[in-house]
Amino acid sequence: MSTSKKIGIVILSVIGFAAPDLAAEPIKIDLSSEAIGAEPKSLVPVVGVWRVEEEGGKKVITVDGRQWKEGQSSAGIADKARALYGERYAEFLDRVQAYAYYPYAVVPKIDNFTDGEISVRFEGLSGRIDQGAGILFNLKPNGNYLTIRANCLENNIVLWKFENGKRSSVKWVRNTPTATRQWHDLKVRVNGIKVEGYLDGKLYLEHTLAQPVSGRIGLWSKADSHMYFADYVVAAGN
Repeated sequence: MSTSKKIGIVILSVIGFAAPDLAAEPIKIDLSSEAIGAEPKSLVPVVGVWRVEEEGGKKVITVDGRQWKEGQSSAGIADKARALYGERYAEFLDRVQAYAYYPYAVVPKIDNFTDGEISVRFEGLSGRIDQGAGILFNLKPNGNYLTIRANCLENNIVLWKFENGKRSSVKWVRNTPTATRQWHDLKVRVNGIKVEGYLDGKLYLEHTLAQPVSGRIGLWSKADSHMYFADYVVAAGN
């Protein structure tokens, strides 16, 4: 890789995805140096139990709802909040601790995703209540966020809004085949106020937001979901 491209990636990871001339440099979460059995370093677990495991000779991210109780933030949340939001961490920390209802982890290197695509592969392993795999985006310092998630038990894809401690559905699409114990592809495409959700390469969900997307991104899950995640890739819009 040339020196100019390396510099481009470093800048992109610091300022986010606002500069269109950096659109050709997607970022992929690299797990190669991660320790199996430990919390991931390439993602910051905020709520829930997240760790690195090995599946088929490949390292993956696991969220394990079997070991988590609603209301429990991740270990060391104060330090994690400070690392993500600096001097504004107190507001974020208060909201996380008050409303730790859904497991999620945040990509630390991208502080402001506005336009582009976020994709991930996932597999539902178990969960009697849920087997939910979501892409988190538009995360604000006050803890509000959006997520598009698929569910292996329900065969649907939903755009959720989490605001002031309450979750509500923005757009709900049924009849989206999502078999458990199989790998699937989930993708979110954002263009200003327009959001699209794809499952296994098919466009299922389209919605126009009231405000443009701007915030941090990550992974999301729910309840007793035990899921694998792999190949998390972020690409800026044109």
